[in-house]
Amino acid sequence: MASSSQTPHFHLNPSKSKPFHRKSRNHRNVNFHWNFGIRKLILRKSQGLSVLSSSSSSTHFSNSQLHGLCANGKLDEAIKLVASMQELRVTVDEDAFVALVRLCEWKRAHEEGSKVYDIAMGSMSSLGVELGNAFLAMFVRFGNLVDAWYVFGKMSERDLFSWNVLVGGYAKQGYFDEAMCLYHRMLWVGGVKPDVYTFPCVLRTCGGIPDLARGREVHVHVVRYGYELEIDVVNALITMYVKCGDVGSARLVFDRMPRRDLISWNAMISGYFENGMCCEGLELFFAMRGLSVDPDLMTMTSVISACELLGDGRLGRDIHAYVITSGFAVDMSVCNSLTQMYLYAGSWREAEKVFSRMERKDIVSWTTMISGYEYNFLPGRAIDAYRMMDQDCVKPDEIAVAAVLSACATLGDLDTGVELHKLAIKARLVSYVIVANNLINMYSKCKCIDKALDVFHNIPRKNVISWTSIIAGLRLNNRCFEALIFFRQMKMTLQPNAITLTAALAACARIGALMCGKEIHAHVLRTKVGLDDFLPNALLDMYVRCGRMNIAWNLFNSQRNDVSSWNILLTGYSERGQGSVVVELFDRMIKSRVRPDEITFISLLCGCSKSQMVKEGLTYFSRMEEYGVTPNLKHYACVVDLLGRAGELEEAHSFIQRMPLVPDPAVWGALLNACRIHRDIKFGELSAKRIFELDKESVGYYILLCNLYADCNKWREVAKVRRMMKENGLTVDAGCSWVEVKGKVHAFLSDDKYHPQTKEINTVLERFYEKMSEVGGLTKTSSMGEAEISRDEIFCGHSERKAIAFGLINTVPGMPIWVTKNLNMCESCHDTVKFISKTVRREISVRDAEHFHHFRDGECSCGD
Repeated sequence: MASSSQTPHFHLNPSKSKPFHRKSRNHRNVNFHWNFGIRKLILRKSQGLSVLSSSSSSTHFSNSQLHGLCANGKLDEAIKLVASMQELRVTVDEDAFVALVRLCEWKRAHEEGSKVYDIAMGSMSSLGVELGNAFLAMFVRFGNLVDAWYVFGKMSERDLFSWNVLVGGYAKQGYFDEAMCLYHRMLWVGGVKPDVYTFPCVLRTCGGIPDLARGREVHVHVVRYGYELEIDVVNALITMYVKCGDVGSARLVFDRMPRRDLISWNAMISGYFENGMCCEGLELFFAMRGLSVDPDLMTMTSVISACELLGDGRLGRDIHAYVITSGFAVDMSVCNSLTQMYLYAGSWREAEKVFSRMERKDIVSWTTMISGYEYNFLPGRAIDAYRMMDQDCVKPDEIAVAAVLSACATLGDLDTGVELHKLAIKARLVSYVIVANNLINMYSKCKCIDKALDVFHNIPRKNVISWTSIIAGLRLNNRCFEALIFFRQMKMTLQPNAITLTAALAACARIGALMCGKEIHAHVLRTKVGLDDFLPNALLDMYVRCGRMNIAWNLFNSQRNDVSSWNILLTGYSERGQGSVVVELFDRMIKSRVRPDEITFISLLCGCSKSQMVKEGLTYFSRMEEYGVTPNLKHYACVVDLLGRAGELEEAHSFIQRMPLVPDPAVWGALLNACRIHRDIKFGELSAKRIFELDKESVGYYILLCNLYADCNKWREVAKVRRMMKENGLTVDAGCSWVEVKGKVHAFLSDDKYHPQTKEINTVLERFYEKMSEVGGLTKTSSMGEAEISRDEIFCGHSERKAIAFGLINTVPGMPIWVTKNLNMCESCHDTVKFISKTVRREISVRDAEHFHHFRDGECSCGD
């Protein structure tokens, strides 16, 4: 049998001994002579003639031709030839099979490789070492471990190569336990000793699990079999130890090496970085340079990443200088690492310089810049970079799309977000959960929550971030009831993280779902999730917003408090109009050596404003610079509110004119609200004019102006404002109130007629109206005109009355009732609830869009 390296000669006609060289004829002639010879053989066999010599010659010719086709890389023709040989029952030699299998492996021909395997197994009961190894190598290369394992079982005998290939195949696909089992079988059952190729593979397996105990065991085997001086094996040992977190042992192995190559240095240096020991890794890098060992690309990218982790800008610039002088600045991967280092150190301008000097940019380069801009709170630049990438004809990947979607969410850029959504669908990137999660976030922040829900429902495998995004999105769009439903659904399949719990607590706080909030609190205490993070403040905020100040104080006193904790309490008392408590709490905060921030002073000024503490409020405003806080527009709006609520409208207007900053709609809105309280048309119309020059889309300012006109009986002007709202496409959210009874939250809309207890609720309310009429409590309401009643129906909705009535029906006498409302209470509802609290002798708390109203014995904590 001729080997593949020999030049085959064939005798097609026994009567003529003319040699035929494979290279002397074209392929068509070869096929013709081969087919002619086969036909002659068949004819002679049918005539009963002896064809032993001819059959042997034909087999030799066929296998030689198969070798030739394989040597020339003609896979399709070789497969056809094997199929013909099988049909004609011509034996294929093992060497020919080996050549064909190796060709299939080289060409990554999965289907053809399986076909050859089926043909071979059809003609052989077992596989020899060489053919078995060829099949093993092919199937492992294809990632087909099932057939590889079957081939391994069909081999009559196995050598070290057989074991090495299969162990490596399992390790490469992440089946680390199976790879280790095979290694042990090789030692104790196979009777084969490992070699220099076995140990690196097995050690990588130990590092991949990671399993330090097994790694140490393999280290013992390395010493036992005498490979402790093989540099490739020792490098693998270092990598194994650093992957298992035992950097000390890795360094011990490294220090004992009689000679080291660049892979040794890289393994140890990157090992330090991977384990958070950046300083030690950099020291070793400088030691390497001291020994005149030149780094490569891997070394430099690792060192640059360490500078990024350390946040050391000066060191990063020094490394950058070395990169330039050593000639690495032309490499794209090094430039990408430098760009990322500068971006995450906050030096985005330096990153732009590196990026602009790059001769070539790949998707990693663009994605790094886009993500870096987003990290540095520059969403506009992130979107601009995406546009430039598109112009550069670079197709974005899932990371780039996710980063740009995050920028769109920050800016509220719905148009670009929708464009990216279409691109993600077309490029099939929407199947990546990171893209879908950012789509949910983008649509939620752009107030398209229904589209966010569509994206969420189409995610096949939702992760914690998917659920967290939709829960936070529903909360952001004031659909807190649904947010809590989704939260309960999530807990059935996944464990929520600290961010999920924070979003759910915010939803509980918004609608006053105290029992659900307490359940989350219990879950936090039981699982210890987020106790060292921001979750304690989220719990504190939930109790404050649910009106449970006693529980909030207990929680506040039992935890380590930062400025956010103090701000939550300050805001809670400020909303209740308890300015003196706010001032006292602020003084305690200063004595506790907690430095106030911008939010602290907003809460402080609001508390003074609602308690008519003008002098104190102005004093605190003037002292802000002493605490390192520069007043911004929100603080100026608080001072305008402070002066306006006290009736000093002239002074409030003068204060606006003296402001060093250009007043925004919120500043003028504070004056407009004060004009509504004091029914001042002159300054009210002036404020509204300034507001609508800057903002025509915020419905709250129209409501304030409507209320001002209505309180001054200017019903024509009310109609004009409402017409303006209609022309601008503005609508007022339907009034909705929530009340928690027996641990369950019940929602009531203004025009709700479908609640199971609607009849009983209306009956209870009618009785209260009759009693109020008897004592003269409905005098003002009954004297209202149709326009005024319509105004209250639109801007208030009276939904809190239904919630209170439901609470009275379904709770025992004397139990307090807690209601949360999405709009402000109107004066009529305020008077009605005061009357109810006195009649039933119950405490009733209503938290509307701006205030906490605590009713008791016919009085309200807001002082009317």
